[in-house]
Amino acid sequence: MYKLERDFYDRDARLVGEDLLGKLLVRKYDDVLIKSRITETEAYIAEIDKASHGYGGKVTPRTKIMFGPPGFTYVYFIYGMYYCLNFVTEGEGICSAVLIRSVEPVINIDAMCMNRYNKPLESLTKSQLKNLSNGPGKLCNALKITKEENGIDLTGNEIYLEDDGFRNFAVEKTKRINIDYAEEAKDFLWRYLLRN
Repeated sequence: MYKLERDFYDRDARLVGEDLLGKLLVRKYDDVLIKSRITETEAYIAEIDKASHGYGGKVTPRTKIMFGPPGFTYVYFIYGMYYCLNFVTEGEGICSAVLIRSVEPVINIDAMCMNRYNKPLESLTKSQLKNLSNGPGKLCNALKITKEENGIDLTGNEIYLEDDGFRNFAVEKTKRINIDYAEEAKDFLWRYLLRN
């Protein structure tokens, strides 16, 4: 078991997106420690990707973090309801990131349940348990990630990744979700899913 360092993120977002599958996402806050396994990601590369927030070199207060060095969080608010967690990739000045779309609980599912539903694990329905963290907004809710966590260094101790050697899975590559506006980019096979 080891923490991933900055060089892991300093690569093409498509490579990082695929390599993130199976890694442990560690979340620490207050006296709480949660670990979950990444099961779905999407890559975004502004230079060639009309679905990227930074397409066309648009540096705004929101996208600025993606143009910075790799290995930092990019958290944004969507639909006026949900937060989405991304990891900045590639070198400084190159706008690319990977969206974390889904995780599965590994350590401290109780805290995830309380964060998401304000109910303990034993009080959840099968549907609630299935939907605990299987979407970008859901996982941010379950891991207590908001705009306050934007710009966190992934080599620090608040949000980071561990590799525990888990490799017993296949990778499925598909089109990304909810980006029909992105013209040809909507057909890029830049969504990565862990399949057992």
